[in-house]
Parts: sequence; structure tokens; C-alpha cells
Amino acid sequence: MPTLRSATLSPAPAATPSPTAATPSPAAAGTTPSSAAKRRMTARRAADSPDSPHFTSPHKSPLAGTGNFGAPKMLSASPKSSRKRLYGDLVPAERPKWNPRDPAQMQAVKEALHVATTPSCGLVCRDDEQRRVFEFCKACVQQERAGSLYVCGCPGTGKTLSISKVKQSVSRWADEMGMETPDDLSINCTNLGNTSDIFGKILEKFQVRKKASGKLSPLQQLQRMFSHKESAPRRMLLVVVDEMDYLITRDRAVLHDLFMLTTHQFSRCILIGIANAIDLADRFLPKLESLNCKPLVITFRAYSKDQISNIINHRLKVLEYDVFEPMAIEFCARKVAAATGDMRKALGVCRSAVEIFESGLQDSSDKGAGVVTFDHMDIALSKAFRPAVVNNILCLPQHQQMVLCALANTFQHSRKKATTLGELNKSYIEICRSTQVPAVGMLEFSNMCMILSDQGYLKLGQSKEDKLRRVMLQIDISDITFAFKGSRFFEKCLEQPKF
Repeated sequence: MPTLRSATLSPAPAATPSPTAATPSPAAAGTTPSSAAKRRMTARRAADSPDSPHFTSPHKSPLAGTGNFGAPKMLSASPKSSRKRLYGDLVPAERPKWNPRDPAQMQAVKEALHVATTPSCGLVCRDDEQRRVFEFCKACVQQERAGSLYVCGCPGTGKTLSISKVKQSVSRWADEMGMETPDDLSINCTNLGNTSDIFGKILEKFQVRKKASGKLSPLQQLQRMFSHKESAPRRMLLVVVDEMDYLITRDRAVLHDLFMLTTHQFSRCILIGIANAIDLADRFLPKLESLNCKPLVITFRAYSKDQISNIINHRLKVLEYDVFEPMAIEFCARKVAAATGDMRKALGVCRSAVEIFESGLQDSSDKGAGVVTFDHMDIALSKAFRPAVVNNILCLPQHQQMVLCALANTFQHSRKKATTLGELNKSYIEICRSTQVPAVGMLEFSNMCMILSDQGYLKLGQSKEDKLRRVMLQIDISDITFAFKGSRFFEKCLEQPKF
């Protein structure tokens, strides 16, 4: 009589047994109950293996549609324990939580987001540009010929850091190939007292300065050196000239002579110039082309939203904990990419958001760990991209700022575009009373309003009495409220009702 278990596991009708299956083997005839149980367990495991034709998914039993009688016991456990049992070590462990009250952890976060910190994971999102620069330098070293390269792009697009990485790659490649490693020289044009000093620095690197050649300028010595095979240096020199905009705007003759050094027959200079503005190439390249020394141009485009987000996440990989909400990083990346695409700006905004979060911990009694949220990033972005008038408001003395708050309170909920100096003074006194700040006298208040009028924040009319002088606001109220966003003192001032 068939049992319930056999009926469940074998729902299909029994087929005609074959002669081979009907005749038990001698080994099967002498099988013990324990060995039969082992075979049943082996068959059951084989049915659950990925190689079995009946295997469907580790989350779903092949017998799922036949009722609960034949379901394995694993499905009766909780989903979490089943998942853990199925995957084992493949389940990623939860990252430890960030303790922002730990000074060491907070300092590590700030260092990871600092502009001067070179990311340990390398420079990302500039692989194509670095490859092109490396191939250029590699060809010059292999052929022992001079060459010039012009790298341009907006600020904060990774130009200087990319060239620094390429220099290391060229040295490493030369060592691996058994070739003579080229010397390197880095010059920042903003540090030059005189633009022609750049030739003296190059000459010093070749170490061929002689006392007998004192009558010749460093440029003339370099030109003579590269004109004869006997005097030409044996080793190549990789010269990286950063902030080349300084030479373009100050002395173009120096710029032309610098690129002309790479055209001499026995020159050993590999010149790489770096500049911020893209359009400057169009301004000086035609002249260099006419001199037969036009350099190869590589442009670093502004970072996109995805690239900025990727770079920030790569910098934070050195930390063992999560610092930002994913939405906060995405918001920062979108805002910066839409404005400038400057990676340094994005890192500065992230550091500012961390500092805002840190200042909020001092006023909070919550001892639990937290992360930098979307709201913290919103405040940091507002400070980073605020207009010039907002910065000017923040630089005013406190009482003049309170006068602007009184003006904002007066016009915010009113259709009037003008008030009198006397009414404005009453609103100012009310703010001073609520904030417990001593108010100034009427004469000094009138002088403060005249100063604000001279700076263009408001406009004062004429009258025989100061209290009757008309006052009109010359800036937007939104600029005033935006300037004091995040300041509890001035937010309280702006909450005062109109007098």
C-alpha cells in the first residue's frame, strides 16, 4: 500500500519497469538499511545541486508546486537564516557604523576629502587622458626626440594630478624596459619672479652652467646646447610647466621661445604645458603653428555628475564606515556638475557638509552614531554657490545686519515698498529687545542707515526730520534670508513680526 510520502514525491504514473531495473544486483540485495539511507540522502542532495536538470533556484524548491508535504525543512526557517545557510560567506558583512564623536574618525574623514590628499586608490575617470599623455612621453623617450604637449581644461578637472601620475608611470616603464629614466622638472609659473627665469631653471637641471658663458642668457645657452650634437645632453628631460596661463597673458615671447626649444635638432626636452582656460589654445596656437612648433593638445573636460560621485566614493573607500547618505552625495554631484564641474569645489562642499554635521553634534544630546544627510549637504551647497551680495551681507557689522533683518520683516508680509526711518527704528528696537542686544540711539541708527544706503542695500529719501525719511530696500528679501540661513541668532531676528 503506498504511503503518503511516496504519493507526494512520485505524482507521475508508474512506468513499465525495465528488465534491468526489475532485477536487483547482488550488491543491492545485500544492502544494509544504513547504506540505503545514505543513498537516499545522496540522491536528495543531487536533486538539489545546480547540475541537476530539476534544479531551479536556491530560493525555490523543485517541489514547490506539489504541496507542503514534500517541502524541505529549510523553507520552514526564516528568510534571513535560509539566506545565510544558502550563501554562507557570500553574504556581505555589515560595515561598522561611523562614530562622529570620535576625533580620530572625524579627522580621517576630513583628510580623505581634502584637496591636497592624493587618493590611495589612484586617479579615476581620467584613464583616457592619462593614456594619451603616457603614450606621447613613451614615444619621445623611445625615439630620443623632443616634443611638446599642451594640456588644457577648466580648474579642478584633474590636470596636474594626472600629469603627476604619468610622470611616475614613465619612470616605472623606463626601469622595466632597461632604458635610461628621464629627468623631470616641475615649474609653476605663478612662482616666477620674472617670466624669463623659466629658462634658468631648465638650464640648472641640465647642470651645464659655466662661468665662461656668463655673457649669454639662459635661453641662448639652451639654444646653443641643442644645436650641436657634442654639447647636447645625453639624458632626456621631462619639463612640466603648470599655470601656463601666466605666460600667455604676461609674456608671449617667452611662451614661444619655450616651445621653440623642442624644435632644435638635438633637443632633449619633453615639454608639457598645463593651463586652465580652453580658449587660450586658439589664441596662441596659430603663432606656434607658423613657427613649426605646434604642440599636441589634450583637453580635460569638466567632470560629469557620475564622475564626481564616483570620485567621492573612491576617496571614501579608505574608511571602514559610511559617512554620507547616498542621496547627499548625488545631490552634491548634480549641483557641482551643473555649475562648474570642478572636483575641488565638490570636495570642499563635502568637507563643509561634514563640518556642519559636526557643529550640530555639539548642540545635540543624542549620543548615537549618524551620517551626513541631505539637509547638511543642502546648507553646504547654499554656502558654496551663494551670490556676491550674500557674502557682502555676512561681512557687515552685527547691528547693520539687524537693520536689514528689520527691513525684511517690514516688507516680507506687506505690499508696501517703502517705510519711514522712524518705523524701521521701532522694528529694529523690537528685534534688539527680543534678542537681548542693547540697541543704539536714533542718531547712530540714522548713520547706520546712511552707510547701508551708500553701499546700495537701501535707499534713503530726504526730509526735514530723520524719522520721516522714506526708506526703500534695494536688494531682494530672499538674499537677506539666504545669507542668515543656518544662523540661529539671525533666524530669530527674522521671525519677529512686523511692527
